[in-house]
Amino acid sequence: MIQRRNFIWRTTLLLATAIVLQAFWVQTERKPVLYIIGDSTVRNGDGTGKNKQWGWGTVLHPYFDTTRIQIQNHAIGGRSSRTFMTEGRWDRIMNNLQPGDFVIMQFGHNDAGPLDDTSRARGTIRGIGDEEQEIYNPIRKVQEVVHTYGWYMRKYVTDAKAKGATAIVCSPVPRNNWQQGKIRRSNQDYGLWAKQIAEQNGAYFIDLNELVAAAYEKMDTATVNTLFFGDHTHTSLPGAELNAAKVAAGIKALPKMPLQAFLKP
Repeated sequence: MIQRRNFIWRTTLLLATAIVLQAFWVQTERKPVLYIIGDSTVRNGDGTGKNKQWGWGTVLHPYFDTTRIQIQNHAIGGRSSRTFMTEGRWDRIMNNLQPGDFVIMQFGHNDAGPLDDTSRARGTIRGIGDEEQEIYNPIRKVQEVVHTYGWYMRKYVTDAKAKGATAIVCSPVPRNNWQQGKIRRSNQDYGLWAKQIAEQNGAYFIDLNELVAAAYEKMDTATVNTLFFGDHTHTSLPGAELNAAKVAAGIKALPKMPLQAFLKP
């Protein structure tokens, strides 16, 4: 009888210990992180909308089960694919990026500017090739080798994949620019180059430019105007929400996309 009681006691103790350890493991298990990088169309200002301009990255989290994945929006206004990198912002993400994480990126709106002007010095060379140009950067006050848009985008993709993360490239959201009853696309420049970089380097691609432009064209221009605030580039809250919905729809449509597991039903 005593041996039986001891056996029951030991079994109970082992089960209780296992339950405690399992609970501890669940509580301390690291959630994967979705890092969002881009410009002001992805995160405007401080992200609170106090200037009535919003980016889609700020309103993307409702589409995800944030008890299972962490959303970090590192996008910042005024940056190009080049300056987000040269300011060290990408390095800080890379220091924390881990296998199983995700990086979704959208650049291009600011890449067409001058390479070395005294105002921003944020432009990149057009295209996806290996062309480069050495300049004196009057903002950073250093010599700098400037590369193509595709060079920087390729580095984001290859760096993320080298860390075991999943890279997702988006074409830039369209501006409120109409031509003969159609929204002007970026499918001959930055949208095309974003797609080519994704295809050539094994990243996922969301043609956000086309998805959003097609949605605008189903509305009248007065309604589309309400989706922007202050200019033809920066979205109001409803505009940002529309763009975020298209990002989520794009993720759902991607074949074999592991990020889908964290979307809300």
